[in-house]
Amino acid sequence: MNLDIKLHKKDLPDEINLGDNIALDCEFMGLNVERDKLCLVQISSGKNDAHIIQLDRDNYDAPNLKKILNDKKVNKIFHFARADLLFIKKYLKIEVDNIDCTKMMSKIVRGYSDRHGLKDLIKEFIGIDISKNLQSSDFGGELSDKQLQYCAKDVIYLHKIYDKLEKMLIRENRFELYKKVIGFINTRVELDLSSFKEDIWSH
Repeated sequence: MNLDIKLHKKDLPDEINLGDNIALDCEFMGLNVERDKLCLVQISSGKNDAHIIQLDRDNYDAPNLKKILNDKKVNKIFHFARADLLFIKKYLKIEVDNIDCTKMMSKIVRGYSDRHGLKDLIKEFIGIDISKNLQSSDFGGELSDKQLQYCAKDVIYLHKIYDKLEKMLIRENRFELYKKVIGFINTRVELDLSSFKEDIWSH
């Protein structure tokens, strides 16, 4: 598969048009939102393309990116939206709406498996066994070709995975349940930012 990968410094270009249904992923310096900064945002329109935005971590001034993320008419597909939205809210200072999350979809409909990672979904639905070896690498400096390829593969398959999981959810009469659950995602992010990591529904 030939991938169209473009690296953008600080922000997306003014003239770009990614359509109204995009896939997104983020890379951080670590998983502690108070300590580890947001480094990259990857976007795909679903056409084997990946736009990788290397953010200015001094000010996070990215008006074109923020405009797309703020656009409620644009559907945004994440895998593990909870983590990405947490860093987006912390560092880009915006709340994203019109969200889907393939990890959440998988957990609701794929009861036959306890493996809901992106690597597992790509292997089952796309038939490709991707490497996640670069998941724990430095995304804060100059990016290698291998890192760019890794970042691209985190978004280019999400549209197809979403389509397959949506069909399964509808078939199993769980799609409306999923929509109710995903509607809670920004509240879950608020809880994370307020240090409520545990299940608040537990006894």
